[in-house]
Amino acid sequence: YKTFLATTGAAHPPVKEKREMTTDTGADDRRGSPGGCPPAAACCETATATLPVKVVDATGLQCPGPIMRLKAELAELRAGQALAIDVSDPAFGNDVSAWCHSTGHELLGIQRWNGTVRATVLKREARLAEVSGPASVTKGKTIVVFSDDFDRAMAAFIIANGAAAMGSKPTLFFTFWGLNVLRRPEAVKVKKTVVERMFGWMMPRGAGKLKLSKMHMGGMGTAMMQGIMKRKNVASLPELIESAKKAGVRLVACSMSMDLMGIKKEELIEGVEEGGVAMYLDQAEAGNVNLFI
Repeated sequence: YKTFLATTGAAHPPVKEKREMTTDTGADDRRGSPGGCPPAAACCETATATLPVKVVDATGLQCPGPIMRLKAELAELRAGQALAIDVSDPAFGNDVSAWCHSTGHELLGIQRWNGTVRATVLKREARLAEVSGPASVTKGKTIVVFSDDFDRAMAAFIIANGAAAMGSKPTLFFTFWGLNVLRRPEAVKVKKTVVERMFGWMMPRGAGKLKLSKMHMGGMGTAMMQGIMKRKNVASLPELIESAKKAGVRLVACSMSMDLMGIKKEELIEGVEEGGVAMYLDQAEAGNVNLFI
């Protein structure tokens, strides 16, 4: 165990009691050695075979940040190399286990101490997607974004970023009120009818102007929620949109809804495609998850 810690360059986690540090091995074994260190076999049995080449500090990041960071860091390693990542999100143990199961990488072990979760992951060669149906079925995910509520838009982009980090190819299809999520924050000079201009005045212009579905309270509730998110280090909605675009998430605006609501292509943010129901259904049929938000 000491050799493992010395190799990774990590300090021995300060443990006041044995029960404060455990290692996920399928059973709850707290028969630690003196000083609170877990049994050597439980702590290092798999880790000593392939020592991590780096330790990544992802503490403070909220979901889906840790998984996105893990994917980015692992991409820099060669197959057969491992890394350890420290996360303060208590649910990360379950998340990293699911991520490894989905991507084919190997989870060597999980340690916990004083609110920190350390996962050691071994990079494996990229594997072909395992499908149980027609060969055309992939790991694609489709999300219909119908609402322009702030919290619902947040949920859509958190799921999309998480899916991209797990190797999927998500497509978000924005229709009716959901189109407001994609509007530019600044006014754009385009030719419109009087009715179309009225629609534009009454609808929120972009991700920064959305309201909570509940407890908006004239803007005070939404401002409070955004303030809490900032203090908790949760990515803002504009940041999630940008990270989704960089990860290859497709953003598709329903052309019929755009025409109906008087929203022009020039009024949408960069990177948005126009499409219709056939485009959405084609993506949905080729994927294995479809959500309506």
